[in-house]
Amino acid sequence: MQEKFNFEENKVIEEINKRNCKKVLLQLPEGIKMEAARLSKLFESKTNAEVIVSGEPCWGGCDIALDEARNLKVDLLIHYGHAQFIKADFPILYLELEDKTDLKELLTKLIPNIKEFKKLGLVSSIQHINQLENIKSTLELQNKEIIIPNKKGYSHYDGHVVGCEYNSLKVIEDKVDAFLVIGNRFHSLGAALSVKKPVFLIDTYNQEILDMSKFKDKILKQRAIAISKVKHARSIGIIIGTKPGQIFGNFKVIKDKFKKLGKEVTVVTMNEITQDKLTNLYNIEAFVELACPRIAVEDYGKYDKPIITFKESLVVLGELQWEDLLEHGFL
Repeated sequence: MQEKFNFEENKVIEEINKRNCKKVLLQLPEGIKMEAARLSKLFESKTNAEVIVSGEPCWGGCDIALDEARNLKVDLLIHYGHAQFIKADFPILYLELEDKTDLKELLTKLIPNIKEFKKLGLVSSIQHINQLENIKSTLELQNKEIIIPNKKGYSHYDGHVVGCEYNSLKVIEDKVDAFLVIGNRFHSLGAALSVKKPVFLIDTYNQEILDMSKFKDKILKQRAIAISKVKHARSIGIIIGTKPGQIFGNFKVIKDKFKKLGKEVTVVTMNEITQDKLTNLYNIEAFVELACPRIAVEDYGKYDKPIITFKESLVVLGELQWEDLLEHGFL
C-alpha cells in the first residue's frame, strides 16, 4: 500500500509541528485503514502530538469525522483519501493519496477497446488527477481527441469526479463519443449512470479495462424494481443522513408529498445505513434515503427492503418519469 500511494508523511509531520498540536485525529478510508498503526506510530515519534485513529467508516469527502474531532477536542483532523468536499469550521488537513501506479501497460490495453471512438472525455478519482495530462498526451498520439472537463459541482479539480454527482461529464457529453474514467468501479459506474454515452474504466487496482455497459444494465433493472416496490408500499421511511456532507435540506416537503399519496411516513436519522437498523424498523415497508445517493444504488443487495434515492422518489411522486432518469441520469 505504501508503494502504491503517496502518504505525504513529511507534510503531515511538518503541519503537526507547525501548529504545535497536542492531539490529532487520523481519518482513513476503508481500504487504507491498514496503514493506521504505521502512520500513528510515525507521527507520534516525530511530533509531540498524541494520535488517535478514527475507527468509524469513511466513504468519501462528505464523510468527515467532525463530531469525533470536536468531542475529542483535537487540534487537527488529518483526513486521507479525498479532497475538500464541504467547508468546515474546524482545522482539517486533506491528503489526497496520489496514486503512483505506472499506467503505460493499461493504456496499451485500452487502445483496442476504444478504436471506434474518436472524441473522448477523460476524468478520474482524486488519486489520479496528477496523471490526467500525461494520459491525455499519450492518447492524442493515437489520434484521439481528448477533453478534460472543467470542475463543476463538488469536483475540486478539472477532470475530478466524486461519487455522488457527475455534472462536469454532462456538460461535455454532446462533444464526445465516450468517456474514460481512471480509478475504480465505484466512480466509473456512477459515470455510466449519469450519462448516455459509453463509459470505460481504466482500473488501476485490477489492471484491466472494463466497458461499464453490462454493469449499468444490471443496476437499471434493480432500480426499476426498487421504485416499483416503493410505489406499492403503504408505509415509507425517509432516512436523513447526519454526516456533514450528506445533510439534506427541506425533507418536510417530500414527507408531505408522500402523505398526500396516502402513505404512512416516518422520518428517521442515520449516520450509517445498515440492514440491522432497517430490521429494527420492521413495520416500515420501504425507504427513501436522503443521504448519499450511492447507498441505495451500490448496496441494493444488502437490504431486505427497497431503498430509493431522492431523485427516484420523484418518479414515485409523479414529478419525474422513468424515462427522465434514463435521459438525464440517476445521479
